[in-house]
Amino acid sequence: MRKLIRHIFILFFIIAAGYESFAQASNSLVQRQRITPAPSRDKKNMGKRLEAARDRFISKQLNLTDEESTKFWPMYRQYQQELTAVRILKRLNNSSSAANGTEQIDKEIYYESQLVAIRKRYKDGFLKILPPEKVSELYKSEREFNDELIKQLSERSERAGN
Repeated sequence: MRKLIRHIFILFFIIAAGYESFAQASNSLVQRQRITPAPSRDKKNMGKRLEAARDRFISKQLNLTDEESTKFWPMYRQYQQELTAVRILKRLNNSSSAANGTEQIDKEIYYESQLVAIRKRYKDGFLKILPPEKVSELYKSEREFNDELIKQLSERSERAGN
């Protein structure tokens, strides 16, 4: 269990470290592929590959029109960058033991509220671009992607005998 948690934290760090802009693949060219990238120790490259896999997965699930896609992807990338920044701060808070445990707990709650505030703010922005059904599908697709990624990491860990 401890190794699984460590893998999850590494995964989120990789995702956080790898955010850079890139062109979206055409919806017609998107094919369902394994979500996890091929084994690679290059964290920046892996972060880009995970981001690309997530974007392909979401693109396929949402079936965006060209107009929706043009407006959606820049906003979605900004949304992910803001969430990632808060997650990094949250992880840093949890990685160090503070002399005052109450202060650390308060920061944890603060970071959680920041994540919720970001989601609420962007939900309104997404609703200006997409119909409510697609916004709902977006959040569902993100959860499905993350669940599948964790599942595949867990399976790899088990196969490796860890």
